Amino acid sequence: MTSFELQPIAHVETSLTDLDGAPKQPDEGAPSAWLVFSPSFAEGLRDLRAGQQVLVFTWLHLADRSVLSVRPRSDPTRAMAGVFSTRSPARPNPIGLHRVEIVEVDGLRVLVSHLEAVDGTPVVDLKPVRSPDDG
Repeated sequence: MTSFELQPIAHVETSLTDLDGAPKQPDEGAPSAWLVFSPSFAEGLRDLRAGQQVLVFTWLHLADRSVLSVRPRSDPTRAMAGVFSTRSPARPNPIGLHRVEIVEVDGLRVLVSHLEAVDGTPVVDLKPVRSPDDG
């Protein structure tokens, strides 16, 4: 197999500092967070506006990459499931997918709503939402 190299374009600044305290889904109390972009990606931010829905792709750098099965939602009463049929962050390639709304754009900083990623999480891409079913 071929390996791939990803380059972070930004990182998350948020009040969430540890995995245990982070919500599992955005509607479970995820706070707004800043995406802080590297200056070399400034041109790519030029058309972002408050109110726009975007998909944020993160690299869940604290996840256990050796996991192939989990109990959904970490619920001990649920049966084990293959990781690819869950939204668990623990997986061979821990790519996070987050549908958020842009609240504010301030230079290289983009404030987004309801992001369930911990402080320092690398951002690897950002894409606009094109339909209600995206993400």
